[in-house]
Amino acid sequence: MTTDQVHLGVDLGTSALKVVAVGRDGAVRATARCDYPTARPEPLAAEQDTQDWWSALARALAEVAAAVPARDWAGIGLSAMLPTLVALDSTGTPVGPAITWEDGRAEPEAARLRDAIGGDRLYQLTGQRVDGRYLAPMHERLTRLGRGGVVAAAAKDVLFDRLTGRLLTDPSTAAGTAVFDLDRRAWDPELIVTADVPGLPVVAPSSTVAPLSPQWRSALNITDDVPVVLGAADSVLGAFGMGARAHGDVAVIAGTSAVVLGISDHAVRDPHSRYLITPLAGTGWGLEMDVLAVGSAFDGIARLLRLSGPAELLEAAATVPPGHTPVFLPYLTPGEQGALWDPRLTGTLHGLDLSMGPGHLGRALLTGVIVELRRAISIAETATGRRGPVLLGGGAATNPLLWQELADATGREVLVDRSCRDHSAVGAAMFAAQTLGLPISHAPQLHRVVPRHHRAQWWARAADRHDALRIALGGIEP
Repeated sequence: MTTDQVHLGVDLGTSALKVVAVGRDGAVRATARCDYPTARPEPLAAEQDTQDWWSALARALAEVAAAVPARDWAGIGLSAMLPTLVALDSTGTPVGPAITWEDGRAEPEAARLRDAIGGDRLYQLTGQRVDGRYLAPMHERLTRLGRGGVVAAAAKDVLFDRLTGRLLTDPSTAAGTAVFDLDRRAWDPELIVTADVPGLPVVAPSSTVAPLSPQWRSALNITDDVPVVLGAADSVLGAFGMGARAHGDVAVIAGTSAVVLGISDHAVRDPHSRYLITPLAGTGWGLEMDVLAVGSAFDGIARLLRLSGPAELLEAAATVPPGHTPVFLPYLTPGEQGALWDPRLTGTLHGLDLSMGPGHLGRALLTGVIVELRRAISIAETATGRRGPVLLGGGAATNPLLWQELADATGREVLVDRSCRDHSAVGAAMFAAQTLGLPISHAPQLHRVVPRHHRAQWWARAADRHDALRIALGGIEP
């Protein structure tokens, strides 16, 4: 490998496909991002056309190739949103749109699976608190509607197939199906029968390698083989790209949603099932809590208020003292999969008056999001027995107000990688390089935010107010 060669990371995300080219020294040599829409044809629906994915993939790879010639690509690593279902027919063709993790229409099917197996037993087997956003319930719903096909695949499974011609899944992605035995790292026959899943991809290690298909090599004018590494879920590789590797590390990857991932040497189940257990790409486990509405919440409220975007909303929020706002329960997806697990939760604004403007709503929403992040980070600390800094990254984590408030709320230093937003794509490139025996020397340039400890009591009271309103409206006790 010459010093000019790069590894590519491809992240099939909720709103866009991102590609980065990372050099041996860890420098990002090129980036590309291609957006695609999410269709919401009925309440709770979230669907995407897979052809939009492949058009975005072709455009992004071509854009990166224009900056870094494809002859210099040493390998490609993959990451993708989870769980997102693609139902395939017997030829491997999607039978309809992909059903993304934002889709909440399969809750009746999830309830049936929980009732048949038992919610506690299901958690012990899979490490997952299963609801309608998992692939097996999603697929059962499609089957009932005559659109289930014969194979239930995840977004990254079909991405790997698109690039290599092989349909495989990795353990972290398989965990999002609700039928994967966590300890055996294999499909569970009883769960498959109970959930009525007709077919699933073969489970292979994240380090599995296959060559880039001849069609892609021809399109990109590549003469030599380019290895493609199967990779892992976006949460896993996002934490990897941010440098969260050791037991007790905590990464917060804030995008459309925010993943809180505590790194653990052991797959320790939570007595209250408050976190998910996700196999990492190598050894170890991620104790995962997904705060569902973060970037999407800031974006949606900014649109509602006719602002230019989340940046303007948070700029307005910074002008409002934190104690002079309504209480905003930020469950706008709806439902929650953070430390709380309640699909019935909806967004609620309480205490609004005519003196308030966009800044008050922005500050209230920010407070509600941070209350949930604070809760999740505290639980990860208890589970691992270690209290260190919080590693913060992602496209929705660019505002200094968020950084400082998260540090104040948790009482922990927050380390922000200001130079990178696409940590899952960078992590995919780094994992590919490591798998191929050519590790990248990458040290994130972290900005340190120190907590203001005199704010701790204010945040404790804010969390109490938040929980009191949620419980009064019928939410489950924390």
